[in-house]
Amino acid sequence: MDWQPDEQGLQQVLQLLKDSQSPNTATQRIVQDKLKQLNQFPDFNNYLIFVLTRLKSEDEPTRSLSGLILKNNVKAHYQSFPPPVADFIKQECLNNIGDASSLIRATIGILITTIASKGELQMWPELLPQLCNLLNSEDYNTCEGAFGALQKICEDSSELLDSDALNRPLNIMIPKFLQFFKHCSPKIRSHAIACVNQFIMDRAQALMDNIDTFIEHLFALAVDDDPEVRKNVCRALVMLLEVRIDRLIPHMHSIIQYMLQRTQDHDENVALEACEFWLTLAEQPICKEVLASHLVQLIPILVNGMKYSEIDIILLKGDVEEDEAVPDSEQDIKPRFHKSRTVTLPHEAERPDGSEDAEDDDDDDALSDWNLRKCSAAALDVLANVFREELLPHLLPLLKGLLFHPEWVVKESGILVLGAIAEGCMQGMVPYLPELIPHLIQCLSDKKALVRSIACWTLSRYAHWVVSQPPDMHLKPLMTELLKRILDGNKRVQEAACSAFATLEEEACTELVPYLSYILDTLVFAFGKYQHKNLLILYDAIGTLADSVGHHLNQPEYIQKLMPPLIQKWNELKDEDKDLFPLLECLSSVATALQSGFLPYCEPVYQRCVTLVQKTLAQAMMYTQHPEQYEAPDKDFMIVALDLLSGLAEGLGGHVEQLVARSNIMTLLFQCMQDSMPEVRQSSFALLGDLTKACFIHVKPCIGLQLTPAEFISVCNNATWAIGEICMQMGECPASGNRPLPISRLTSPSAIPAITIGRLGYVCPQEVAPMLQQFIRPWCTSLRNIRDNEEKDSAFRGICMMIGVNPGGVVQDFIFFCDAVASWVSPKDDLRDMFYKILHGFKDQVGEDNWQQFSEQFPPLLKERLAAFYGV
Repeated sequence: MDWQPDEQGLQQVLQLLKDSQSPNTATQRIVQDKLKQLNQFPDFNNYLIFVLTRLKSEDEPTRSLSGLILKNNVKAHYQSFPPPVADFIKQECLNNIGDASSLIRATIGILITTIASKGELQMWPELLPQLCNLLNSEDYNTCEGAFGALQKICEDSSELLDSDALNRPLNIMIPKFLQFFKHCSPKIRSHAIACVNQFIMDRAQALMDNIDTFIEHLFALAVDDDPEVRKNVCRALVMLLEVRIDRLIPHMHSIIQYMLQRTQDHDENVALEACEFWLTLAEQPICKEVLASHLVQLIPILVNGMKYSEIDIILLKGDVEEDEAVPDSEQDIKPRFHKSRTVTLPHEAERPDGSEDAEDDDDDDALSDWNLRKCSAAALDVLANVFREELLPHLLPLLKGLLFHPEWVVKESGILVLGAIAEGCMQGMVPYLPELIPHLIQCLSDKKALVRSIACWTLSRYAHWVVSQPPDMHLKPLMTELLKRILDGNKRVQEAACSAFATLEEEACTELVPYLSYILDTLVFAFGKYQHKNLLILYDAIGTLADSVGHHLNQPEYIQKLMPPLIQKWNELKDEDKDLFPLLECLSSVATALQSGFLPYCEPVYQRCVTLVQKTLAQAMMYTQHPEQYEAPDKDFMIVALDLLSGLAEGLGGHVEQLVARSNIMTLLFQCMQDSMPEVRQSSFALLGDLTKACFIHVKPCIGLQLTPAEFISVCNNATWAIGEICMQMGECPASGNRPLPISRLTSPSAIPAITIGRLGYVCPQEVAPMLQQFIRPWCTSLRNIRDNEEKDSAFRGICMMIGVNPGGVVQDFIFFCDAVASWVSPKDDLRDMFYKILHGFKDQVGEDNWQQFSEQFPPLLKERLAAFYGV
């Protein structure tokens, strides 16, 4: 007997569904409580499915809502549904998948895939056969409903469908889907391609067996009238380019021609899918070979796609010039991720090329969703990196017309083009920059805010060249104009200018010292002007300035300008405010730069950092013990606080000693080193290293620490560096239990392990020298790239002592040692003597003739340096 609802119960459920559509929050709260009560009754779910599938007299939104509430119940506690209820729901879904309303069909499809993904694909063996069977129905609604449900299942359970657990249903499903590529309804054709597309990236065997049929069918649909079908065809070809390029190569010429047309499709969704093709093709080794002859068509299409569309301009409020007084809405502010402090040696911290994030810094965040403009710009950027100067003949003729165009939208796209090619075509652009840069600087005062903001970004992409010219030529005018833009009346321009200025700071470094007073006045003025989101970017610009000019910032007049507003913000923010992250990062850079100049401010800053660490650890402990009562803490607070403490220790040096003495930081630090989160351990080891350097007296009593093998390279680096600092202070090998030192883990290519090995060798050469042969080559190659400094000095002394103990260990790789020695510009006299002895000792050992032969292998520069400095 079929389940039937009780009339009174049904009315109650319908009333609830009506109430839940009310915008009133009080009503909403009552609805939520009522739902909780009704969920106590097992057959409440029967009422919900009944309203969805049988109550055709009700309006569609109410029926659909009933299905969506049921879907949430399935998600939350399907396991506890009594079997008769579960069976009734499944049967109703399959019987009504062909409902006359497309909204109801879609809702039933969502419900089916939710049940299937609760581990029910195995427990509902008739589901897939029945849905596949329904595809053959003469009734359009049934066929479309079944396909909609299948598409959702393919999206949610693609891996399971291609596994033995279900007896490989794809062997039947894929050939079945392929038949429907030729169906008369565009909606059905579109479903069929979308279903198959789910299995391309995982290279499902059933699809690979039918790959040629699939590609043939795609080509047949290439000129389909329906945009959704064309979009799915483009998506399929883009994925095939990644996983089965071998199958596309024979047809590559016509595929490229097709994609050139589709990238100009009048439907923007189709154009966007097609534009992805160029991004993917650029990553393939055959790109240059197959695309070179088509650049003449492709480049104008991409450039054309880089204009703002009318919708973009509306969404970006492109006509609003002044909005600086409008507060930010909270959802505008993306969560930031704190970058943990990794020990990098002074010049190892070269900036990574901005290629991956080139377009992230672009100016249309408000459309953070990917669109044709962003995709076209990204494609041009990657293609510029593939073709380099060969791109310019196709671009330069267009650029002139764009950059001086009377319409601002066109001019703006030209400036974006110039920024997009900056990295790949830099060499070829150099001859034009002397006239382009002044033009761009002029665009910084354009009357349209969107032109001003893109000019900021593009100029930042050429900052490296600007800085390489005499400062009065371009640096000074650029800096002056960018600082004005930092105080622009438009928030988007403020943001772009602040980011661009941070890039300029990184490139210009100490070139900015003469202008510090002027720069600080502007940045401090911005403090009083900025809304929430841009304040966070301003902190970054100040921190980067401190990193770039270093100790030059330590002047009373600069400190007087900069510190009061920073400390005022510091006092305004509560301990649980996430805005502390960028502010702590900024203060960390400032403390490191100001050194003793930071002393007047260090006490409250230090205390608060210790408190943040302590609070986070306490909260983590509560959570571990009572997860049901307490929330997990956000450990970023602790990481950022540890990093600022590192900044203080580095900047204040010995002055930090009294602060450490009066706090329990060492106890907290050892808790942090054992934290489950690698980023926390990484920052703790960095701080241990800095404290060892600054005030070893407090570290020494706690040295029995266990250094466990770290699976994360930066944790490893920081732990290794901390051991190195401790060795230098103790002058003896640290007790690492009875375990031999894990040298093999220290042979990663970073310079930090290399320095530590050298220091270990300096303190205990007898123990480390026998392993010389294992690490000498990577050791030399990583240390030849770092500048002369104290760390490098102690490491080389160690290696010389080890060579003294075990000269045989260096013989096979002696050329690497010579190269590393030659990397010194001015070693201390006694270290130079050590090098001299080793080089001459080796030469005497092998004899004049052999040495001649050996030194023939040297690059000319190396030969020259060794002869000049060491007479060999």
